[in-house]
Parts: sequence; C-alpha cells; structure tokens
Amino acid sequence: MQKFSAFSLAREAFGRHLGWRPQWRSVAPKPSYDIVIVGGGGHGLGAAYYLAKQHGLRNIAVVERGWLAGGNTARNTTIIRSNYLFEESSSYYEHALKLWEGLSEELNYNVMFSQRGCLMVAHTVHDVQVFKRHVHANRLNGIDNEWLTPEEAKAFCPPLNISPNIRYPVLGAALQRRAGTARHDAVAWGFARAASELGVDIIENCEVTGIDRDPSGKVTGVQTTRGPIRAAKVGVSAAGHSSVVMAMAGIRLPLQVNPLQALVSEPVKPAFPCVVMSNTIHAYISQSDKGEMVIGAGTDSYVSYTQRGGLHIPAHTLEAICELVPDFRRLRMLRSWGGITDNTPDRSPITAKTSVPGLYVNCGWGTGGFKATPGAANLFAWTIARDEPHPINAPFTIERFRDGTLIDEAAAAAVAH
Repeated sequence: MQKFSAFSLAREAFGRHLGWRPQWRSVAPKPSYDIVIVGGGGHGLGAAYYLAKQHGLRNIAVVERGWLAGGNTARNTTIIRSNYLFEESSSYYEHALKLWEGLSEELNYNVMFSQRGCLMVAHTVHDVQVFKRHVHANRLNGIDNEWLTPEEAKAFCPPLNISPNIRYPVLGAALQRRAGTARHDAVAWGFARAASELGVDIIENCEVTGIDRDPSGKVTGVQTTRGPIRAAKVGVSAAGHSSVVMAMAGIRLPLQVNPLQALVSEPVKPAFPCVVMSNTIHAYISQSDKGEMVIGAGTDSYVSYTQRGGLHIPAHTLEAICELVPDFRRLRMLRSWGGITDNTPDRSPITAKTSVPGLYVNCGWGTGGFKATPGAANLFAWTIARDEPHPINAPFTIERFRDGTLIDEAAAAAVAH
C-alpha cells in the first residue's frame, strides 16, 4: 500500500501523477474463506478491516453486488454526531465518534472529518423540553451537549434566521461541538484500501443469491452470481437489502424499507459554518468542502427499494430551509437522490449474532448509519470474531423485539438523521 504524506504527494505531482497504484486489489473470489462479509459499504469494509487488524483474521472476503460503496454509503448527508438520548444509543454513537476523531491517521487516508458542530434547533415548547432533556442525559453520560439561547445560536451560526415573525420561530438550540461531517466515499475507500493491504479480498459485481447451511442448520457459505463460496461465518451488512439477504437463511427481520431523499445546491464560497437540524420543519443543512449546500429531508411514507422519492418531500424541505436560512433563497439546486433506509420499529440498529450458527447481521440503521460507520464496523467485527457481542452492542439484538426491551429513539433522535 502506498503511504500518503506531503512528500509522496509532492513527488507524484512533479511526476505528473503517473506513479499512483490502484488503492485496493481487484481479485476473483476464491473457493472458500474463513469469513464472508455481504455488503461492500462503509460498515462491511470497516468490519473486514477490524477483523484483520484487531483480531488477526486475514482469510476474509467482502462481496458487493454492485460497485464498492455504491449504496447508502454514497447516498447520505454525511452528518456525524453522538447526542442520542438513551444510554445504549449514545454509548454506541460516542464509540463511533471517538473512532472518527482518529480515523484518518488510523487508515493513512484523509476521510475529511470536520468537527464543525451540530446545532439542533427548537421551535416549540415541546422541542425545548425534548432537547434540554437530551442535553442533561448526554452530559450525565459524559457526552458534550449544551443549550443555547436564540441569540447564542445565531452567534454560532450567523446565517440562521431567529426573527420572531417566521412561522416557526427559533426558541433555542442544542449544540454538540464535537459533531460534524466527513467525506462519505473517502471513508469507504480508506477502509477498502487498508483492508486490502491486510489481505482481505474485495469482490465487486458479486451478488449473493443464497446462503448455504448444513443439516444442523449451521452456515457453510454463500451462493453468488460468480459461483459458490464456502465460509465458516457470514456477516450481513447490506443496509436496505439486509432483510432480503437474511430471508435466504430463513430469518425474518423487523425492518421496513423507505426511501430517504437529499439534494445539493450549486457550490458557493464558505457561508455556513456548521450542521443545522430542525425536527419541527424536518430539514437539515450543512456545507460541503466543495461549497455545495447539502440538504436532507425526511423519509417518504411508502415502502420501496427505489433510490428516488416523491417530489413533494424535497419541495417541502426547501420551503423550510428558505425560511430558516433566507440568504439561500436564490441558490439553485444541482441534483437530488434517494437512499434505501432500513428502519426498525424502535429506530435503533441490530448488531448481533443470529439464531443460525455462523450467521451475523448489522442492519436497521435507518437514516443514521453513516455517523456510526467506524463504531458499527468495529463492534460487528468483535461480534463475528468472538461469537458474542461487545458490551456496547449487547442491547442491540433481534430478540429485543420479542422481549420488549426496545431502545426507542424514534423521537429522541430528532429528525433521526
């Protein structure tokens, strides 16, 4: 693996960039592996990396039905935060946030993690009560969060409109200063590059069509469009398609799949210093390193596996953004897209071993999977390698829906993104 440094960048610049090698190996699948990870997004690639780096397991394949990171990893708004309400959730996301803070150095790859802060705006008395509850709960759990008055919120984010005459006046905001954004494709490429260097095979255009099991029910491998692959363990991290893959092993997951839409504006000079999220008007916005305003909306109400959604959703979101940040009224939108979100009844993920020996699943992240990428990958690798959960992800089992031990972040996650 080529090491990135100021020296290597200068050397390649003077050499007309002709010396760069492929970032990861392109290989054909071998007949068998110790572990097969289904899903070549950030979670799957990260799990393979941590399996190799921390647990010493090198005979691993990541199989992706399309191109690497072509699913939800590339179809999100890149927000990273850990200010969730319940201790189980905040511990999980805080574990991820701490890994984010050192991920570029860990991977020797700039994932462009920017801790610019996340401002969660309150418009109603209920919002104020909910967000103050978040602040108190987070601080009790050792997670930074603070309450700002409208004037303090505007001082932190000058374009914010705090006029009392707008439809939903700003009554205050909760601020997590350590929150921020990262570059989604860089995260996937960084994990792919590091995992490949450790011997992991990354196999694109390899769709899983079946999961093989022996007479006792234990997993023995997968069937793919590029032939059968034997494996003692299979980890499924396929986001919106996780329920489809798991059904091949006879497991029914409590997931509902909905499109989630987002869009970006034309690029402009730096004008928006942080992430702003609003639950009441259901919109959120940040500015990318390229200058685009990245805008997110809510999920469409219908179940679908399409990567698009209804026009009325982004139209409503843009109306809200124009009122909240009136300076952006004349910005033109460049493109929009949709992601396939896998939503559990309590809007919390599943990272667990299953009732099928040798089969593991990491899913149900809904609209919050990107922010959890290194943490989910790290804990999923632990669960696969040791055949037991880490204490952080131990509550996030499939059985909680049977036992009623839900982690209900449906409202506590603000707009859930």
